[in-house]
Amino acid sequence: MYNWNRDAQKIANLEKALNGEYSAIICYEKTALLAPNSEEKKTIQEIRQDEVNHYQAISAIYTQLTGRTFTPKQTEACPTNYREGLKTGFKDEQETVDFYLKISDQASNNYIKEVFKRIAMDEQNHSVWFLYLLTGGQ
Repeated sequence: MYNWNRDAQKIANLEKALNGEYSAIICYEKTALLAPNSEEKKTIQEIRQDEVNHYQAISAIYTQLTGRTFTPKQTEACPTNYREGLKTGFKDEQETVDFYLKISDQASNNYIKEVFKRIAMDEQNHSVWFLYLLTGGQ
């Protein structure tokens, strides 16, 4: 179809992205539950919902390219306190921006290129929100 199904590294990148989104969904839910107030909880839940949307978009691409459904694994332990959850979220989101831009740059298909660019922009926005919460907000 797009020749991605013949490129093991690109498939591995999609699997890494899916595991990362899946882990973020789980950990951000736990971090939201630790939030000190409803405003911060709502912000983290909105970020988490974006991650769900990202997972669904990447999963659809994976299935289209491979003909398989991917079963994700949680690849990182979730922090057990709020501040560490924010720090981890900030760092992970920043690293994910670069990773997704790399995937976008390597994609020959315009749809895949644009999906990963859009998701990278969301991830950058998430890192700003985590930084805002880390520095006390308001």
